Amino acid sequence: MRPVKTILMSNLHLSNHFLKSFSTLLLLLLFFEISAQAPSGPARSGTERIPSIQIVGKVLDGDTGEALEYATVSLFSKKDSSIVEGTITDAAGVFEFTTRPGRFFAKIEFISYEAVILESIPFERGKLKLDLGMISLLPDAQTLAEVEVRAEKSEMQMMLDKRVFNVGKDLANMGGSAIEILDNVPSVTVDVEGNVALRGGGVRILVDGKPSGLVNADNMNGLRSIPANLIERVEVITNPSARYEAEGMTGIINIVLKKERKKGINGSFDVNVGYPDNYGAAINMNFRRNKFNFFTNYGIRYNQSPGIGSNDQEFIRNDTLFFTDIDRDSQRGGLSNNIRFGADYFFTEKDILTLSFLYSKSHDDNLTELRYDDYVFSRQNRIGITERVDDEDEDETNLEYSISYKKDFKRKGHKLSVDYRFQSNVEVESSNFTETFFDGSFQALNVPNLLQRSNNDEGERRSLIQIDYVYPFSENGRFELGYLGSLRRIDNDYIVEELRDGDWVSLEGLTNDFNYDENIHGVYATYGDKIRKFSYQFGVRAEYSDVRTELEQTNEVNDRDYANFFPSVFFTYDLPKNNAIQLSYSRRIRRPRFWDLNPFFTFSDARNFFSGNPNLDPEFTDSYELGHIKYWDKGSLGSAVYYRHTEDVIQRLFTADENGNTVRRPENIATEDSYGLEFTYSYNPAKWWRLNGDFNFFRAITSGAFINAEGVRRDLEADTYTWFTRLTSRVTFWKNTDLQVRVNYRAPRIQPQGKTRAILSTDLGLSKDILKNNGTITLSVRDLFNSRKYRYLIEEEGFVSENVFQWRVRQTTLTFNYRLNQKKQRGGRGRGRGDYGGEGAF
Repeated sequence: MRPVKTILMSNLHLSNHFLKSFSTLLLLLLFFEISAQAPSGPARSGTERIPSIQIVGKVLDGDTGEALEYATVSLFSKKDSSIVEGTITDAAGVFEFTTRPGRFFAKIEFISYEAVILESIPFERGKLKLDLGMISLLPDAQTLAEVEVRAEKSEMQMMLDKRVFNVGKDLANMGGSAIEILDNVPSVTVDVEGNVALRGGGVRILVDGKPSGLVNADNMNGLRSIPANLIERVEVITNPSARYEAEGMTGIINIVLKKERKKGINGSFDVNVGYPDNYGAAINMNFRRNKFNFFTNYGIRYNQSPGIGSNDQEFIRNDTLFFTDIDRDSQRGGLSNNIRFGADYFFTEKDILTLSFLYSKSHDDNLTELRYDDYVFSRQNRIGITERVDDEDEDETNLEYSISYKKDFKRKGHKLSVDYRFQSNVEVESSNFTETFFDGSFQALNVPNLLQRSNNDEGERRSLIQIDYVYPFSENGRFELGYLGSLRRIDNDYIVEELRDGDWVSLEGLTNDFNYDENIHGVYATYGDKIRKFSYQFGVRAEYSDVRTELEQTNEVNDRDYANFFPSVFFTYDLPKNNAIQLSYSRRIRRPRFWDLNPFFTFSDARNFFSGNPNLDPEFTDSYELGHIKYWDKGSLGSAVYYRHTEDVIQRLFTADENGNTVRRPENIATEDSYGLEFTYSYNPAKWWRLNGDFNFFRAITSGAFINAEGVRRDLEADTYTWFTRLTSRVTFWKNTDLQVRVNYRAPRIQPQGKTRAILSTDLGLSKDILKNNGTITLSVRDLFNSRKYRYLIEEEGFVSENVFQWRVRQTTLTFNYRLNQKKQRGGRGRGRGDYGGEGAF
């Protein structure tokens, strides 16, 4: 594998290619904007230029005299009531902005307070600064009682096709990782291998709205290395518009990391301890002064995850019935570090340049012990025992550099953003295997131990550029245009060796160098407007994919390129009494992942292998959804009916050879039709009690065929009705103390080659604010009854396998959080309401 220096140098050529190829597009966008804003009449002479006036003031609570932070100050034109300028107050209640003299009025607002309107702004000739003085706001008696208990953002905020999950308020996630967070997000599930699904299907995961080297579809282990303390919220988009990349069959999950832009120094500190071993700390700091904003996040985590599993197999060979019972004990984990720092430079409040750097380093020591008990005729006739130990070291390093520019033009909603980033990932896994043999009575056989070893070196580099432009052509209408390009290269060198007569010999069929090149370019345009209560948006995205795989030793090359269009349509109608409905359609794609294509990737289990398939084609899905949302004073309810039709479905199929060894390999084997009904709800029965949860019921019909190991065609049919649900109850009592209970349930599901069993689990959390509400101490128990076990049955002709797997046993964690110059986040009247829309509303 190439060293990191070589990878970095090679990527400079990719970066130059990007900058040359798309600088023209950026210049055209900038030229278009300059032209659009150019004055139509003659310009003023230099002597006629009107100077800008600085407007300052301070907003106070009219009853207590305390400063009001985050109050909104808006300046409007008297001519047409259009907004001219706006800002929010700082921690001292002070606001300031600049404008040119004119006929204006101002409005000062703060949640749960009566707004104040200044009917005119008294400009004075020759003065360049105008002080509006102290402005007092009085509490709104009608909303004060409600806001007292709902001043913080609720755990879940809903829109028609978007859910926002505020991580900090979920007690069950304290001290955990991103994988635990996603497993508790409405409509999201995580399987035994760490694969994340939305409504039962594949999903695209982004970090801060962009693909990230920390998290990608090929390596979900990155989710386990991100401490929950560094995550602010998770956004779930169930039917994305053409603005988003088309990857992700059922939608997009966006993980938003913590970052502040408040003036002065502020931040938060987290420390946690847990059993089994789970220790961590996180720091989130921000410093804002004048035109600079510096931010940093650092998280360190050490954990050991004991896991258990079993696999009871029976198979027929030469008309004889054989059984193999496999027991697994594992201890996985180690030390991981994540640091992210950067700076914003404010040319103005509407022109921001951001530079950031992310570095992640982890080292895991993983130990897996397997025991194979072999029987013939019946499980009363054991003929042998084999013990296999896998001692693995895993080192992974992630680097990510990014530079972005955002400009908000004078017109509200008119903006341009440009983002470039480079990602580099290096991962080295090395394992030593030892097999020891016994007879059926568990007496050691007089044969030497089998010694094997494997080494997997993987290097990845990626350059990505994204340009988004939004032009609002009317009060509710807008036009969007953008580009996303990604150049990606992965080199994977895999070798398996066995000690024979004192020499290490490479095992044929298990050793090769695999190279993967992926270039994706996408452009999109959307157009939308609103006519009274009716909103619409039409969009189309064009993507070109060029994918090449190469097995060097066997000289197997597979080149694939395809161009596709991905339309999206949204219709939204606002109903009376806080109701809205939305009808939407989008076309999505799931490209085969690197590990789907790589034929070699695991040798831990010598009898049950996982393999990729270089000949896979992408999946395509047509997604339709009808959504409804309703708000009440004490809660909200979102509901959706959806249908998805998928072609060339990728299924991981099990095949067994004559010795009972199995291979799990992905194939394009089927079409799938899914029909679903989903409810997401939030309700406050009392001031001290909050409930939220979701319920998802769907039917999936899968139809296809494949050729098994004996060359026989097998039909694959599955028609399943299944559902999953979760309910979270949170009670506030006794001096800012919260108790949270969450129950998760997943019903059984029929698969083309078997079925998955039901899972029921419970999480518990208890927290209390201390140190004048600047600190919070939380005790959480994840999987209280130790029941989160993945159970599934595989049935193939002549072969049956019953599996149980528990990745991590019950986890208890104690966390302390301290906030420096930060208040708990404020929200909107407790209902989590921003607007009715998501992708298609304006």
